[in-house]
Parts: sequence; C-alpha cells; structure tokens
Amino acid sequence: MMTFEGLGLDPRLVQATDALGYKTPTPIQEQAIPVLLSGTKDLVGLAQTGTGKTAAFGLPLLDLIDEDQKHPQALVVCPTRELCMQIVSEVELFKKFMPGVHVIAVYGGTSIGLQIRDLRRGVQIVVATPGRLIDLIERKAINLEQIRYVVLDEADEMLNMGFQDDIEFILQNTPKRDATWLFSATMPSEIRRVSKKYMQSPMEITVGKMNTANKAIDHQYYVTAAHSRYETLKRLIDFNPGIYGIIFTRTKIDAQNIAEKLTREGYDIDALHGDLTQQQRDKVMGEFRDKTLQLLIATDVAARGIDVKEITHVINYELPDDVEVYTHRSGRTGRAGSTGISLSIVHSREIGKLKQIERIVQVPFHKMEIPTGKDVCRKQFFSFMDKLLQADISHGDYETYVPMLAEKFADVSKEEVLKRVAAMEFDRFLKYYENAEDLNARERTREYAPRDGASRVGGERREFVRRDAGEARGRAKDFNSNGDYARLFVNLGTKDGFYKASFLQFILDMSDLKKEVLGRIDMKEMNSWIEIDKKSAPQMIRAIDGKNFKGRRIRMNDANSK
Repeated sequence: MMTFEGLGLDPRLVQATDALGYKTPTPIQEQAIPVLLSGTKDLVGLAQTGTGKTAAFGLPLLDLIDEDQKHPQALVVCPTRELCMQIVSEVELFKKFMPGVHVIAVYGGTSIGLQIRDLRRGVQIVVATPGRLIDLIERKAINLEQIRYVVLDEADEMLNMGFQDDIEFILQNTPKRDATWLFSATMPSEIRRVSKKYMQSPMEITVGKMNTANKAIDHQYYVTAAHSRYETLKRLIDFNPGIYGIIFTRTKIDAQNIAEKLTREGYDIDALHGDLTQQQRDKVMGEFRDKTLQLLIATDVAARGIDVKEITHVINYELPDDVEVYTHRSGRTGRAGSTGISLSIVHSREIGKLKQIERIVQVPFHKMEIPTGKDVCRKQFFSFMDKLLQADISHGDYETYVPMLAEKFADVSKEEVLKRVAAMEFDRFLKYYENAEDLNARERTREYAPRDGASRVGGERREFVRRDAGEARGRAKDFNSNGDYARLFVNLGTKDGFYKASFLQFILDMSDLKKEVLGRIDMKEMNSWIEIDKKSAPQMIRAIDGKNFKGRRIRMNDANSK
C-alpha cells in the first residue's frame, strides 16, 4: 500500500498529512506527485473534481519552493473566488510545519489595495483568479519574472467561462517557469491547443476515463410532465429528509423563482445567480457551508468553482445542453471517497438526450419512480423516529421534569403520546399529501443511435450537439414558415471563448429567457446570429446590447435592420 512518505515528500509534509488523517494517497495523488517533485516536468492531469487534485499539486509546490526566498515562486490560477479560497485553505493545512512558507489568495470583489499590501510582505505561493491577477500585473504590483511553477486548476472551467485569452496572457508573462501543471475534469480541444502551445512534451495522467462520470455517484432520473417539474422537485426533496444539495437550473430567473417558492413553503434554501453582489454571494455560500441552508439553487455559471464537502444530492431541474456541463454538475457530490446521488427531472421528449449523456459518460442512469404521497409520509415518519431515538438527552436537567411529565400524562397511554408527537410533526405532510397525484409520466422509447461512422465517445458527443442543432433548425424552419422568428446579430463568437452550450447559457442568463424561444444559433469566430421568437427579441436586445464582456462593448441588433 502506497503512503505519502513513499511518494518522496518532505518529512514535514508527511507529518502534516498524518495530522490531517490522510493515510493513503488518492489515485491522482499517487500518480502525479512523484512526477511533479522533479520540478522540471510539464503535466496534464485529468480527473473529476473531488478526487484530491489540490493535494496532488499543493504538496509538490510546498516541497519545491525555497522558503528563504520571499518572492512569488509558484502561481496557481483557478476560475472562481470560492475555489481560490478553498485552495489556499488546504495549502495552509499542508504547510502547518513549514512556518517560513506564505501563501496568498488574490481575487476580485474585494480590496485590491489590501492584496497588494499582503504581496509586498513577501509570499512564495500566489493563488489567483485570472481577472484580478491581470489587474495586478498591469499595476506592476506583482512580478511574475521569478515564477518557476504555474498550475492551471479546473482549466476546462476557465475556458468555458471565457478566460482563454487571460490564460494565454498569464503564460506569456511567466517566461522563466520550470514547469506547467494543468488539471482538468475534461479535455476539450481548447485545452489540448493550450497544452501544445505552452507546454513541453507534457506527461498526461488520466484517473478514470475522459469525460466519464464519477463512479461513486448514483445517477438517477425521474420522468414527469413538463408542467409537473416543480411539484416533482418538491416531492423528491421531501422524500430525502436528510438532503444537503445543489439544484441546477438553466437561468437565473428560474433559480430565483424556485428559491422564492420553496422558501415560502418552509424550505431552508437560497439562490446563487449572477445578480448577486460579492457580499451577497459570500453570505449565501457561508450559510450553505454552515448548513444553515439545506439546499442551494444555482445556474451553471454561478456555481462554477463551488467545492463544498458532504453534498449528498445534485438535482438537475433540467438537463444541460452539454455533456461536460452534466459531468461538472454531478461532480459536486460523491467527492473524496464519499458517495452521492445525481437526480435528473426529465420529460418524455428529453429521454433521447439523457441516453446520449448516459452513453458518453459511460455510467448507467437508473430510472426511478416518483414517490407517491404515502411514500413521502412514510419516509419522513421513519426519519423523525430515528431523530427521536438519537436525540441527546445527556445535557440539561431533564430528570427534574420527568415527575411533572409523568403526572401530566398519567391518564394518557404511551401509544397516545406517540400519536400526538407524530401529529405535531406530520400534520402538514399528511394534509398536503393526502390526495397527492401520481406525477410519473410515460416515457418515449425512441432511441438516438449514433450515425454510421460516428466514434463511440467523440463522435457521440458531436452527434449529441448536432442533433440538438438539427432540432433547433427544425423549430426555426417551422417558425420562419410562419414569420414568427427574428434574426439577431451579436458581436460575440468562438474567439471570445464560447462554445455553443456556454454561449446559449450566457444569452439566456443575461436575458432571463427560456431556451424554447430560440431557434438556430450560428456561431462564427467574431460574430454570431441568433434566431429568436419575435416577441422575445426586444427583451434579449435590451438585456444584452450595450453591456460589457471582458472590457468590450457588446453590440446586438436585428440582423435584418439597416
């Protein structure tokens, strides 16, 4: 059995892993650490989130840097503030017995002046989000000339978020680096291109198969009518009384609306979306991490970089358009050796898409029956009984009150007491689910087999996107035959770091519209054309035209107007 000591790490780092209770390295740690300790080898590590990637690069960084040199020697770049803070938190634990090592997190949404002051005090490891790091470079507040090691963590997420130009700028400004380490859950073509351009014959380590889902996650789906989606969501939450999870929606307006409805009905939930200030976002995330909130509802964009331990469930309120997005969603649970459940709520027309995802991620999806009202009440009742039996009565002077309780309930049987306790707890559930309808819908059995010549993974993924595009073109044709579609021009394209699914998510989030109003999307390098229901076109133009994207003004207008 491999140990951290056997990987060749500094004894102080082994002492720290022992103190943390880490006995054996995870597969990505076991394969990557011996390679990275050389300090001169570029590496591409492909592994799902939650597999121990931070230790896989954090421990070698701490081993390689010179504690006596008080300038930045290692740079870790990651997509979001939350992930940035988490990486620093973990590295702080690893360097417990290395007091001469200092690490700092730099990210947007907080005082850049304070971060500049901390940098001037002398640090060896800088963990940064791309935007804030570039701000510091342009202010000449950080010198990357002496950076020896660069780590790109969750590289696919950064590219999906449009940071490709930023990443290349950062790599161009670290000319003296000895090694570049890239970690990612998936391997899109953009990452392959970056690795070829900026890395020297990188060693590639893959833990599990590329684009496959975490085997520690049980993937389930429930088929219901489209109009019953919200009621199904609520029933699944009620059927899992110990749930601690994230619900994913397509748009921020859906996230906000569902959170408000569930809050009114007594659920501990809040929404995470693009309209929140950084202070509001921090408050929501703090409450979720403290488990004051049982559920968090978020869009894919808002949830990027979230890493919270012990999440039991991920719920896909709607399926995403892109397989890689599904992989990232489901990867929020089943982390670091634990198990988790990914639930998808689908209607019958989405079964083909779900089967495509199932084939590409190469794990079975289990069709489940939506529980009946009686099933929910039974599950809640047993959960309550378990809590009752496990209640801690060792604290407090309960013995003082026992004689009074005995006197009060002298004429009431034990069975009657239990019934009354149950009634107080379950009256709402019993009334609500007394005549609950069956929410299960019959699914269509139509299969979406790959066309001849399509490869089993790459080809299927292309086929998956192509069929979506074909369906959109079919809808566009139907609309255009009635003259119900407008055609919009926008000066954003693939050069801005978008692929079709991320661009779709971007315009829907910005405009608070649903996918159903869209037809064909034609993306080019510099520009894109969007077919949209004429009634919704003005709303999209108002929401997007004139806004800024990466410092550039977005221009959107009717493509047919002069």
